[in-house]
Amino acid sequence: MIEAKQDLLKALASAILEVSPASTLQAAFESPKLAAHGDLACTSAMQLAKPLKKNPREVAQALIEALERDPAVRSHVESFEIAGPGFINLRLRAAARQAIVREVLAAAEGFGRRAPNGRQVLVEFVSANPTGPLHVGHGRQAALGDAICNLFETQGWSVWREFYYNDAGVQIATLTASTLARLNGLKPGDEKWPESAYNGDYIADIAAGFTARQTVKADDREFTASGDIVDVEGIRQFAVAYLRHEQDLDLQAFGVRFDHYFLESSLYSSGQVEATVSRLVAAGKTYEQDGALWLRSTDYGDDKDRVMRKSGTTGDESQYTYFVPDVAYHINKFSRGYTKAINIQGGDHHGTIARVRAGLQASGVGITPGYPDYVLHKMVTVMRGGEEVKISKRAGSYVTLRDLIDWTSRDAVRFFLISRKADTEFTFDVDLALKQNDENPVFYVQYAHARICSVIQQYVDKGGNAAGLESADLSVLNAPTETALMQRLADYPAMLSSAAETLAPHDLTFYLRDVASAFHSYYAAERFLVDDDAVARARLALLSATRQVIRNALAVLGVSAPEKM
Repeated sequence: MIEAKQDLLKALASAILEVSPASTLQAAFESPKLAAHGDLACTSAMQLAKPLKKNPREVAQALIEALERDPAVRSHVESFEIAGPGFINLRLRAAARQAIVREVLAAAEGFGRRAPNGRQVLVEFVSANPTGPLHVGHGRQAALGDAICNLFETQGWSVWREFYYNDAGVQIATLTASTLARLNGLKPGDEKWPESAYNGDYIADIAAGFTARQTVKADDREFTASGDIVDVEGIRQFAVAYLRHEQDLDLQAFGVRFDHYFLESSLYSSGQVEATVSRLVAAGKTYEQDGALWLRSTDYGDDKDRVMRKSGTTGDESQYTYFVPDVAYHINKFSRGYTKAINIQGGDHHGTIARVRAGLQASGVGITPGYPDYVLHKMVTVMRGGEEVKISKRAGSYVTLRDLIDWTSRDAVRFFLISRKADTEFTFDVDLALKQNDENPVFYVQYAHARICSVIQQYVDKGGNAAGLESADLSVLNAPTETALMQRLADYPAMLSSAAETLAPHDLTFYLRDVASAFHSYYAAERFLVDDDAVARARLALLSATRQVIRNALAVLGVSAPEKM
């Protein structure tokens, strides 16, 4: 069916130019919402009607006549129908629909993937300062970021995964003070316990490790504790390394990896922040007022100009407001050749988008408007036993990602956290994630995969040959449930492409549920291990193709495809 769609798109492009030679309209088909309307639908006639000053149904008829003159169209299309104000519905010949089974089996893991396109993208996500365990919000960000990376890889992009954090800011100073307090024998609730200190049990663990002179190793740093309570700098470095190691364990448990860890402090030590400020000043994009340095961000669509350097501050990093190193960081990304960059961040970063983009435009380094792309996510509410869970003993004030994985599973956490649009609030129901029925979406999808594996194994156990199913006679696949399932499989490549383009990994979860639903309906309606081996092999071929597509889509989400459940 994919080959048929490609032939039909070429034919439609030619038909559009025949009907409207000056048109720049792109040829496109979509799947009808109702199966009764056919296999493909086209809205081109309605889009062409206004500039042509013609009735849409008249334009639709002209397009159909042009299409019918194409030999490839005649070989693939059984009938055309003009519906409503000018929709064109196409019903494919059975062979064109059935071809998707052979196409999936031939491509296997590569089905839906595009060849390398020579382009590269940097995706920044998680980017949590090492001040405590990763919380469920970081988990949502990790799931979104990793899935978006995987989506771009399916479309032929070279993807660079980056984690950005600060190891020397105010939060790190608080972490150091908290650890020092523990080393001095204090604990939360004591009279001399610092008011701003972190209260989780992990602070006691850091202090114990420092006293024991442990060596901790993270992906991007390693440090050995001195055990000396007056070694404040050593306490800071050990605490950062300890928590970076803990973050690594969280991410490993979640199946997420990074290519690089970028330190905010390096932007200062390398002079990139000062160079960025100097560039903006030299370009005339700043001004002094009330002792502060301001960026003329309103020149680039911001609602007001923004302070870059606070009044009365000189000689340290704190003199600059937090968006200034962000501008320097994104100039760094661009200078590394990443003309496409995506940031996955919490919704609280919404206010920084305009000022960062304004600073990038004002810098004059050639960055295009709208750089970088942003995916902002809302936080997650965790429910367990019908009640909201807010506190983790380990973290002290929030539920950690590790908690959620321990309570359920990595697969459930990944699938659930991607299953809604990033900018919508999400409630993670632990009890639902543990259910083994069709109420639980990840179970519903994984069970479809396991069920197919079971049927194929039964076929083999009865002496059937499951090899070479791509050569099965597919002409017998004409049942309505078979047609519906084949249509869902054919939708996969276009769905992948659209999800990558719109940064919408949740589309995969909806797609997977649709495929699982189509399979379960097929399972309920037809028998597979029938006496007629030709029919059995055709149906097994369709099941095998369905299994492959489910497995491919789950892999993009970072979710496993179990063979038994």
